[in-house]
Amino acid sequence: MSHKLLTDKQPAEALYQQLKQDIRDNKLPIASPLKQQQLAADYGVSRIPIRDVLQRLKNEGWLTQSGKRGVMVHPLSATEAEDLYIMRMYLEPLILGHAMPKLNHQILGQATDILEQLQQPKLSIAQHGELNWQFHACLYRVAKRPTLFNNIANLHQLCSRYIGFNSVELGYLEISQQQHYQLLDAIKAKQLGKAKAFLKQHIAEAGEILVACLHKNMHFKN
Repeated sequence: MSHKLLTDKQPAEALYQQLKQDIRDNKLPIASPLKQQQLAADYGVSRIPIRDVLQRLKNEGWLTQSGKRGVMVHPLSATEAEDLYIMRMYLEPLILGHAMPKLNHQILGQATDILEQLQQPKLSIAQHGELNWQFHACLYRVAKRPTLFNNIANLHQLCSRYIGFNSVELGYLEISQQQHYQLLDAIKAKQLGKAKAFLKQHIAEAGEILVACLHKNMHFKN
């Protein structure tokens, strides 16, 4: 297995981002202990930054305990996916409520531009996930609630491990876009209750589709 090599001169942040991306892309072994020595060789760094980054990823929920000292990438889980979307259902309407009074034409224009990018043909799953987060982040960031925003950002990143299961065959991408535009319309009309309801429904439907897809795959955990 080959990985993009990093050098010790690069900041630990680069190693952290690369490992996280490789977890999202399922390039690391699942449900087996990650060996620091092997990872150090794969990424071209010493064991110390590997150790520190693995601990950071564990603290953020990207890795789980394996044995007394080890860590591993945990299998995709329908229960975990459901929990992630439940948390999003409650936290994102909350931050939207704080953001709504501060959303102006410029920010809404940026959000619309992102939605237009989402309609480009042949977007990869990763590109779609990133643009989807940019759309939501564009609306939430203005709330100036950094703790709440950072927790929501982490939930989106954890959800990105699962995004491939929001099946294109089910037509969800098109439905998602329609819901995004409905959300923007409610925001422009300054209808806070309606906007929060649209957002909660949008997240709930995505979660339901995802969990249903995971339950159909017997090799995933419940």
